[in-house]
Amino acid sequence: MASDVDDLIARSNELIARTSERYRSISARGRAHKRQDLMTRLKRMIFAAALVIVGAGLFGFVQPLGSTGLLIVMALLLACLIFAFIPAMPEVTPARLGETDLKALPLKTEIWLESQRKALPAPAVPIIDAIGNRLETLAPQLAALNPQEPAAVEIRRLLSDHLPELVTGYQSIPAPLRGQPRNGRVPDAQLVEGLSVIEQEIGTMTEQLARGDLDKLAAHNRYLELKYQEAKQLGD
Repeated sequence: MASDVDDLIARSNELIARTSERYRSISARGRAHKRQDLMTRLKRMIFAAALVIVGAGLFGFVQPLGSTGLLIVMALLLACLIFAFIPAMPEVTPARLGETDLKALPLKTEIWLESQRKALPAPAVPIIDAIGNRLETLAPQLAALNPQEPAAVEIRRLLSDHLPELVTGYQSIPAPLRGQPRNGRVPDAQLVEGLSVIEQEIGTMTEQLARGDLDKLAAHNRYLELKYQEAKQLGD
Protein backbone atom coordinates (compact mmCIF):
# COMPACT_ATOMS: atom_id res chain seq x y z
CA MET A 1 0.00 0.00 0.00
CA ALA A 2 2.79 2.38 0.91
CA SER A 3 4.53 1.71 -2.37
CA ASP A 4 1.32 2.51 -4.29
CA VAL A 5 1.10 5.85 -2.53
CA ASP A 6 4.78 6.55 -3.25
CA ASP A 7 4.21 5.72 -6.92
CA LEU A 8 1.19 8.03 -7.02
CA ILE A 9 3.15 10.90 -5.50
CA ALA A 10 6.06 10.25 -7.88
CA ARG A 11 3.76 10.33 -10.92
CA SER A 12 2.13 13.52 -9.65
CA ASN A 13 5.53 15.16 -9.18
CA GLU A 14 6.51 14.14 -12.71
CA LEU A 15 3.32 15.69 -14.07
CA ILE A 16 3.98 18.93 -12.21
CA ALA A 17 7.58 19.00 -13.43
CA ARG A 18 6.56 18.41 -17.06
CA THR A 19 3.86 21.07 -16.88
CA SER A 20 6.20 23.60 -15.32
CA GLU A 21 8.71 23.00 -18.09
CA ARG A 22 6.01 23.45 -20.69
CA TYR A 23 4.89 26.81 -19.39
CA ARG A 24 8.12 28.49 -18.35
CA SER A 25 7.39 31.91 -19.88
CA ILE A 26 6.23 34.43 -17.26
CA SER A 27 3.63 37.05 -18.17
CA ALA A 28 4.09 40.66 -17.02
CA ARG A 29 0.47 41.67 -17.57
CA GLY A 30 -0.38 41.17 -13.91
CA ARG A 31 2.19 43.76 -12.94
CA ALA A 32 0.94 46.00 -15.74
CA HIS A 33 -2.60 45.87 -14.32
CA LYS A 34 -1.27 46.83 -10.90
CA ARG A 35 0.78 49.71 -12.34
CA GLN A 36 -2.23 50.96 -14.27
CA ASP A 37 -4.38 50.85 -11.15
CA LEU A 38 -1.70 52.68 -9.16
CA MET A 39 -1.30 55.39 -11.82
CA THR A 40 -5.07 55.90 -11.91
CA ARG A 41 -5.16 56.34 -8.14
CA LEU A 42 -2.24 58.77 -8.20
CA LYS A 43 -3.91 60.83 -10.93
CA ARG A 44 -7.10 61.04 -8.90
CA MET A 45 -5.13 62.14 -5.85
CA ILE A 46 -3.19 64.80 -7.78
CA PHE A 47 -6.37 66.09 -9.47
CA ALA A 48 -8.19 66.37 -6.13
CA ALA A 49 -5.22 68.12 -4.50
CA ALA A 50 -4.99 70.56 -7.42
CA LEU A 51 -8.69 71.41 -7.03
CA VAL A 52 -8.16 72.11 -3.32
CA ILE A 53 -5.14 74.36 -3.98
CA VAL A 54 -6.83 76.26 -6.82
CA GLY A 55 -10.01 76.65 -4.78
CA ALA A 56 -8.04 77.92 -1.79
CA GLY A 57 -6.15 80.36 -4.00
CA LEU A 58 -9.34 81.77 -5.53
CA PHE A 59 -10.96 82.06 -2.11
CA GLY A 60 -7.84 83.84 -0.84
CA PHE A 61 -8.35 86.62 -3.39
CA VAL A 62 -11.77 87.32 -1.93
CA GLN A 63 -11.04 86.82 1.74
CA PRO A 64 -7.87 85.91 3.64
CA LEU A 65 -7.84 82.29 4.67
CA GLY A 66 -6.46 82.88 8.13
CA SER A 67 -5.21 80.13 10.40
CA THR A 68 -8.56 78.32 10.36
CA GLY A 69 -8.68 78.37 6.58
CA LEU A 70 -5.14 77.04 6.32
CA LEU A 71 -6.02 74.20 8.67
CA ILE A 72 -9.05 73.37 6.52
CA VAL A 73 -6.88 73.36 3.38
CA MET A 74 -4.33 71.11 5.08
CA ALA A 75 -7.10 68.75 6.17
CA LEU A 76 -8.50 68.62 2.61
CA LEU A 77 -5.06 67.89 1.19
CA LEU A 78 -4.60 65.05 3.66
CA ALA A 79 -8.04 63.77 2.69
CA CYS A 80 -6.87 63.68 -0.92
CA LEU A 81 -4.44 60.96 0.10
CA ILE A 82 -7.43 58.65 0.48
CA PHE A 83 -7.68 58.51 -3.31
CA ALA A 84 -4.27 56.83 -3.39
CA PHE A 85 -5.63 53.91 -1.37
CA ILE A 86 -9.00 53.39 -3.06
CA PRO A 87 -8.69 50.82 -5.89
CA ALA A 88 -9.47 52.27 -9.29
CA MET A 89 -11.24 49.06 -10.28
CA PRO A 90 -13.64 47.15 -8.02
CA GLU A 91 -12.37 43.82 -6.77
CA VAL A 92 -13.11 40.97 -9.15
CA THR A 93 -14.77 37.97 -7.50
CA PRO A 94 -16.11 34.68 -8.95
CA ALA A 95 -19.65 35.98 -8.39
CA ARG A 96 -18.89 39.14 -10.37
CA LEU A 97 -17.35 37.10 -13.17
CA GLY A 98 -20.74 35.52 -13.74
CA GLU A 99 -22.28 38.98 -14.15
CA THR A 100 -19.55 40.40 -16.38
CA ASP A 101 -20.28 41.38 -19.96
CA LEU A 102 -18.93 38.76 -22.37
CA LYS A 103 -16.58 41.23 -24.06
CA ALA A 104 -14.95 42.14 -20.74
CA LEU A 105 -14.92 38.60 -19.35
CA PRO A 106 -11.40 37.59 -20.53
CA LEU A 107 -9.78 40.65 -18.93
CA LYS A 108 -11.77 40.30 -15.70
CA THR A 109 -10.94 36.60 -15.55
CA GLU A 110 -7.25 37.35 -15.99
CA ILE A 111 -7.35 40.00 -13.25
CA TRP A 112 -9.08 37.59 -10.86
CA LEU A 113 -6.71 34.75 -11.67
CA GLU A 114 -3.73 37.05 -11.15
CA SER A 115 -5.04 37.91 -7.68
CA GLN A 116 -5.03 34.20 -6.79
CA ARG A 117 -1.41 33.67 -7.82
CA LYS A 118 0.09 33.75 -4.31
CA ALA A 119 -2.43 31.21 -3.05
CA LEU A 120 -1.52 28.60 -5.66
CA PRO A 121 1.48 26.23 -5.81
CA ALA A 122 4.56 27.29 -7.78
CA PRO A 123 4.00 24.78 -10.64
CA ALA A 124 0.61 26.38 -11.33
CA VAL A 125 2.04 29.88 -11.83
CA PRO A 126 3.43 29.34 -15.36
CA ILE A 127 0.07 27.88 -16.41
CA ILE A 128 -1.69 30.97 -15.06
CA ASP A 129 0.60 33.02 -17.28
CA ALA A 130 -0.23 30.78 -20.24
CA ILE A 131 -3.96 31.17 -19.55
CA GLY A 132 -3.43 34.93 -19.45
CA ASN A 133 -1.84 34.79 -22.89
CA ARG A 134 -4.78 32.75 -24.18
CA LEU A 135 -7.29 35.19 -22.72
CA GLU A 136 -5.52 38.15 -24.31
CA THR A 137 -5.91 36.48 -27.71
CA LEU A 138 -9.51 35.45 -27.05
CA ALA A 139 -10.74 38.88 -25.95
CA PRO A 140 -10.92 40.60 -29.38
CA GLN A 141 -12.80 37.62 -30.85
CA LEU A 142 -15.64 37.99 -28.36
CA ALA A 143 -16.39 41.55 -29.47
CA ALA A 144 -18.50 40.34 -32.41
CA LEU A 145 -19.95 37.25 -30.73
CA ASN A 146 -23.62 37.28 -29.76
CA PRO A 147 -23.80 36.59 -25.99
CA GLN A 148 -26.82 34.34 -26.64
CA GLU A 149 -24.92 32.04 -28.98
CA PRO A 150 -24.37 28.52 -27.60
CA ALA A 151 -20.64 29.07 -28.18
CA ALA A 152 -20.75 32.20 -26.03
CA VAL A 153 -22.55 30.28 -23.29
CA GLU A 154 -19.80 27.63 -23.31
CA ILE A 155 -17.06 30.28 -23.13
CA ARG A 156 -18.78 31.97 -20.21
CA ARG A 157 -19.22 28.64 -18.45
CA LEU A 158 -15.54 27.84 -18.81
CA LEU A 159 -14.27 31.21 -17.60
CA SER A 160 -16.81 32.18 -14.95
CA ASP A 161 -17.78 28.75 -13.59
CA HIS A 162 -15.31 25.95 -14.20
CA LEU A 163 -12.08 27.91 -13.77
CA PRO A 164 -13.10 29.60 -10.48
CA GLU A 165 -14.51 26.30 -9.17
CA LEU A 166 -11.21 24.57 -9.84
CA VAL A 167 -9.18 27.24 -8.05
CA THR A 168 -11.51 27.80 -5.09
CA GLY A 169 -11.97 24.05 -4.66
CA TYR A 170 -8.21 23.65 -4.36
CA GLN A 171 -7.92 26.59 -1.95
CA SER A 172 -10.55 25.07 0.35
CA ILE A 173 -8.22 22.15 1.08
CA PRO A 174 -5.97 22.73 4.13
CA ALA A 175 -2.45 23.61 2.99
CA PRO A 176 -0.74 20.61 4.68
CA LEU A 177 -3.00 18.21 2.76
CA ARG A 178 -2.58 19.64 -0.72
CA GLY A 179 0.50 17.56 -1.48
CA GLN A 180 -0.94 14.34 -0.06
CA PRO A 181 -3.03 11.72 -1.92
CA ARG A 182 -6.73 12.45 -1.47
CA ASN A 183 -9.50 10.36 -3.02
CA GLY A 184 -6.86 8.74 -5.19
CA ARG A 185 -5.48 12.06 -6.42
CA VAL A 186 -2.91 14.59 -5.20
CA PRO A 187 -4.61 18.05 -5.07
CA ASP A 188 -1.47 19.91 -6.22
CA ALA A 189 -1.20 17.68 -9.29
CA GLN A 190 -4.95 17.75 -9.87
CA LEU A 191 -4.93 21.55 -9.90
CA VAL A 192 -2.03 21.66 -12.36
CA GLU A 193 -3.75 19.14 -14.62
CA GLY A 194 -7.07 20.99 -14.47
CA LEU A 195 -5.49 24.35 -15.27
CA SER A 196 -3.63 22.76 -18.17
CA VAL A 197 -6.89 21.39 -19.59
CA ILE A 198 -8.54 24.80 -19.30
CA GLU A 199 -5.56 26.52 -20.94
CA GLN A 200 -5.73 24.09 -23.86
CA GLU A 201 -9.49 24.53 -24.19
CA ILE A 202 -9.22 28.31 -24.36
CA GLY A 203 -6.75 27.80 -27.19
CA THR A 204 -9.18 25.46 -28.96
CA MET A 205 -12.01 27.96 -28.52
CA THR A 206 -9.86 30.71 -29.99
CA GLU A 207 -9.06 28.60 -33.07
CA GLN A 208 -12.68 27.62 -33.59
CA LEU A 209 -13.87 31.20 -33.26
CA ALA A 210 -11.27 32.25 -35.83
CA ARG A 211 -12.64 29.63 -38.24
CA GLY A 212 -16.24 30.47 -37.46
CA ASP A 213 -16.97 26.96 -36.14
CA LEU A 214 -19.45 28.13 -33.51
CA ASP A 215 -21.56 24.97 -33.56
CA LYS A 216 -18.47 22.79 -33.29
CA LEU A 217 -17.20 24.88 -30.37
CA ALA A 218 -20.45 24.49 -28.45
CA ALA A 219 -20.60 20.73 -29.03
CA HIS A 220 -16.92 20.15 -28.35
CA ASN A 221 -16.95 21.61 -24.87
CA ARG A 222 -19.89 19.58 -23.60
CA TYR A 223 -17.79 16.45 -23.35
CA LEU A 224 -15.50 18.28 -20.92
CA GLU A 225 -18.22 18.37 -18.26
CA LEU A 226 -16.88 15.12 -16.80
CA LYS A 227 -13.44 16.69 -16.40
CA TYR A 228 -14.90 19.74 -14.72
CA GLN A 229 -16.77 17.56 -12.25
CA GLU A 230 -13.34 16.71 -10.81
CA ALA A 231 -12.74 20.41 -10.19
CA LYS A 232 -16.00 20.68 -8.26
CA GLN A 233 -15.00 17.69 -6.15
CA LEU A 234 -11.55 19.08 -5.22
CA GLY A 235 -12.80 20.78 -2.09
CA ASP A 236 -15.33 18.13 -1.06
